[in-house]
Amino acid sequence: DGRPPVAPATLQRKTACLRSFYRHLRREELLAHDPTADLRGPRKSQKLPQVLSREEVARLLASPQGDGPAAQRDRALLELMYACGLRASEATGLLVGDVDLVSGALRARGKGSKERMVPVGREAVSAVRAFRRDGRPALVGINDEPHLFVNQRGGALSRQGLYKIVQGHARTAGLRDRMSPHTLRHTFATHLLDGGCDLRALQEMLGHAD
Repeated sequence: DGRPPVAPATLQRKTACLRSFYRHLRREELLAHDPTADLRGPRKSQKLPQVLSREEVARLLASPQGDGPAAQRDRALLELMYACGLRASEATGLLVGDVDLVSGALRARGKGSKERMVPVGREAVSAVRAFRRDGRPALVGINDEPHLFVNQRGGALSRQGLYKIVQGHARTAGLRDRMSPHTLRHTFATHLLDGGCDLRALQEMLGHAD
């Protein structure tokens, strides 16, 4: 009839409203039969997460330039998020003692306060070591801040601050339209699977229950 098609999300919302309305009529005994009992809305279309190529990851990780405190922080943050498949909340929640630079392991606190240990690659260990030695003390100053990643004022880095850092370097690397909050996490998982990583081991590193 010339009208644009109705979006699946709109149809789902309308279907849910109808079913709720008729359930109410049934509860009030104003209706003997619910005509929407077998009504199902359209399935949501699921967008596949963006995954960066190895060359694109290399460009992103090379984006923080120089040896200034902010550059060292950004380099350590990006390296660690990619090397360990961290969620944004897990990265900002890291404490200084959560990264063992000797054994190359990291303690991540996932959803529901569940903790897991994740191996850390050499490049990430090197970046975090440099940040802890030079960049972080310059940012923290006299603040008694337990979190590993801090902002320009020496306080704990917020999720908004992390997104700003990631998006800024994505633009520099020509990846602005390829990045989302979970891009590095999905890329970490894809690259490990491509390299032959065991699926169960990957699930444990990501903190997935199933």
